[in-house]
Amino acid sequence: QVQLVESGGGLVQAGDSLRLSCVASGGTFTTYTMGWFRQAPGKEREFVAFISTSGGVSYVQDSVKGRFTISRDNANNTVYLQLSTLKPEDTAVYSCAASPYYLTSSNWSDGTKYRYWGQGTQVTVSS
Repeated sequence: QVQLVESGGGLVQAGDSLRLSCVASGGTFTTYTMGWFRQAPGKEREFVAFISTSGGVSYVQDSVKGRFTISRDNANNTVYLQLSTLKPEDTAVYSCAASPYYLTSSNWSDGTKYRYWGQGTQVTVSS
């Protein structure tokens, strides 16, 4: 059983930056591919970013490309999501997720492929 705990969210102004962290425990972190998802009020959950077990492959969705970066520190069982140039439409609860599967571009955005989820951290961007 893997536990995931996110932190780093908050209330910021448009244009600001935040770094979200997700610490994993209870499993072998290096065997899990990791993803970040977000859910805005009244909207469905949305895929944000993916990173492979080694960190050698990563992807962020087009709407945040150039502003968000995903990375991982396997020595410290942590995956990060760096948020830059934040916009009001980035307001959401951001959750990390862990998958025991080898994911590719055909399915890394599919939430059903992820087995473990954190509780989420709120990011609110004011205009």
